[in-house]
Amino acid sequence: QVRVVESGGGLVQAGGSLRLSCLASGSIFSIDRMGWYRQAPGKQRELVAVIISGGIISGGSTNYADSVKGRFTISRDNAKNTMYLQMTSLKPEDTAVYYCNVHGIRRVAFGVENFDSWGQGTQVTVSS
Repeated sequence: QVRVVESGGGLVQAGGSLRLSCLASGSIFSIDRMGWYRQAPGKQRELVAVIISGGIISGGSTNYADSVKGRFTISRDNAKNTMYLQMTSLKPEDTAVYYCNVHGIRRVAFGVENFDSWGQGTQVTVSS
């Protein structure tokens, strides 16, 4: 079983900053992708940013939604199976529940298998 827990959400004024964390734990063999998604009331869940493993030097490649480029930065601590989302210049439209998604390979009784796990989400509210 792989457990994913987000933290760091809260209430912030427009223009402010927040840092979200996502910790993956359990019988993890490897992680190839970690991503942040968000869902605002009445809207579909959307991708915010993703970091994909690969590249010894680069530490992985990243992708961002156009709406957050230049304001949000995704990063990962491989040794701790932890991902971060540094959010700056926050806007009211960034208000949503932010979810962490982790995809990789986990150990099972007789080998390994793919997993794709979600956290419960953390609320981010940006006031105008």
